[in-house]
Amino acid sequence: MGGQYRITGDRYPRMRRPRRRGKLVALGVASVAVLGVGGWGTLQLIDVFTGGGDSASAVGTKAACAAKATTAAAPKTLPAPGTITVNVLNATTRGGLAQKTADELKKRGFKIGEVANANKEYDKKVKGAGVLLGPATALDSSLPVLGTQLAGAERRTDPARKGVELDLIIGDGFRELTKKADADRALTALAEPKPTPASKKNC
Repeated sequence: MGGQYRITGDRYPRMRRPRRRGKLVALGVASVAVLGVGGWGTLQLIDVFTGGGDSASAVGTKAACAAKATTAAAPKTLPAPGTITVNVLNATTRGGLAQKTADELKKRGFKIGEVANANKEYDKKVKGAGVLLGPATALDSSLPVLGTQLAGAERRTDPARKGVELDLIIGDGFRELTKKADADRALTALAEPKPTPASKKNC
């Protein structure tokens, strides 16, 4: 080749191909994928050693709260009025009050035992509506049932007392028994209490 530019020698210059950027991009994507998989595996290991995720804890908490609510909603087993014998005793100066009260209790299904004046321990010494007295075993059974018939009456137990009979001792504040409709509602609520609200902290 002639002219101003002449190639001499037996070697020719070679044109270098440009580097492929595609390889670099693929390498970057692969690196990100490896890091992502490693991070996910690390999180799984953390969950294993810490006892699981929040969803499992939430499910367990809800189940525990539901169990508590179910237990609290279970109805109480209380004696029926027909199985409770009541002695009606008058501690006031008003005559005939014990008999009148006993007759009403009998209409409401209670068994009536003794109808008389109160003994010296209570005679003219009861200022409220009345006193309901029974053995210690009656505190959470028959006494609350009788208590629905005379709202506001004081409930007492005598550990030395034998048997299952109860005393209704009429006091100076007595006017009449609780209205039957109200007493029936109170008896129903007593047998089927509402479940206790769960604590916001735990549920």
